[in-house]
Amino acid sequence: MKQIQNDIGKEGADMHTSVLVIDDEPELAEYTAKYFNMSGVPTEYVLNAKDALCFLRENTCSLVLLDINLGTDSGFDLCRDIRSAMDVPIFFISARSSEDDMLLALSIGGDDYICKPYSLGVLLAKVKAVLKRYEDKQSSSGKTAGDSLVQLGEVQFDMKKAVIIRDGKGIPLKAMEYKLLVYLLKNKDRVIPKDEFFAKVWETDCVSDVTLNVHIRHLREKIERDAGSPEVIKTVWGVGFMLEDNN
Repeated sequence: MKQIQNDIGKEGADMHTSVLVIDDEPELAEYTAKYFNMSGVPTEYVLNAKDALCFLRENTCSLVLLDINLGTDSGFDLCRDIRSAMDVPIFFISARSSEDDMLLALSIGGDDYICKPYSLGVLLAKVKAVLKRYEDKQSSSGKTAGDSLVQLGEVQFDMKKAVIIRDGKGIPLKAMEYKLLVYLLKNKDRVIPKDEFFAKVWETDCVSDVTLNVHIRHLREKIERDAGSPEVIKTVWGVGFMLEDNN
């Protein structure tokens, strides 16, 4: 697996598709791919980890829909392999709904966690929104940052490249982290309720507090001097979060 994984996302890949579905349920994987393709989102599907890595060795994609249970393989392990080689949004899709599974999925690089059964219409809307941001980010990555740099405490946020700049080094943001931080910036010095994040950032109410809290923690780890005592992204207990402008 590692030998294949080392070639993921290599230059000169044969084909680019918008979405890769990785799910060991053949009918669901095929139906999801057909629905997305009919809706104008180029999509391919595979049924196991080996085929997924083979696909990504020869092709590229902009977003991965990944099941946790892949026969004898683990979607968690596959996520780690993909994340170590590619910086693309990864949505976990699973019938497992425990908080531990959600926390693990988000902590190893997942951008979202969607429980089965899911609405294909809602899933498509979420995917389209993230694809637009990801592909816009990719197309602008070669441009000069200029006034796209925003000071956040001791770091800078490059809005065009979707990176946090700390000590001269770029720390990439995942797709949902980027959207969350942009929304915080647009509403700085205002307490944003959790329900507003779900409606405006995730664009659905089918999101748990756990998902939001994990993404906030990941942002703090990249932005704050001490993530345990945040100075930029503040918690307002019982309400939500606020980005405080100290500059």
